Amino acid sequence: PVLRLFKARIDLMENPRNGLTAPRVVLNSKDAVNVVAVVDGTQIVFVRQFRFGTQTFTLEIPGGLIDEGENPKDAGVRELREETGYTASDMFPLGKIASNPVYMDAYVFHYQTTCSALQIRETEFDEGEDIEIVLLPIERVKEMLYSGSFEHPHTISALMYYFHGMGF
Repeated sequence: PVLRLFKARIDLMENPRNGLTAPRVVLNSKDAVNVVAVVDGTQIVFVRQFRFGTQTFTLEIPGGLIDEGENPKDAGVRELREETGYTASDMFPLGKIASNPVYMDAYVFHYQTTCSALQIRETEFDEGEDIEIVLLPIERVKEMLYSGSFEHPHTISALMYYFHGMGF
């Protein structure tokens, strides 16, 4: 089968602990970006979308794959605009994490930006996307984060960076 987001390969890997070599599956993917977009200093922009792997709707921050030749910051601006219609004033890096180091070779770059309360553009969903835009008060987001309400690990990671940087 053709995998749209990944290229699977099997590499012979040497275990650094015991020197044994064994075949291991590695998923090669583009790096990704996600954005903690704060509207008028009071709310954070989320997208609710269906995730096929878990067969559930998840609430997560906007983001997606970085296009070939695109830098992470520009990808964050593009993804925010495409998924939500909001435009970014400035993008500030929050950090990066390995997408899933168990079997993937990609990274996720987290950014923070400030937006106006007005959506500037129409959304531009990918063919497989069905997205609902949700604005949540910052204090509610913090409560939801610490109570385990978010499922997407990249959203959790970005929000932890965001709230840690804010001194919460």
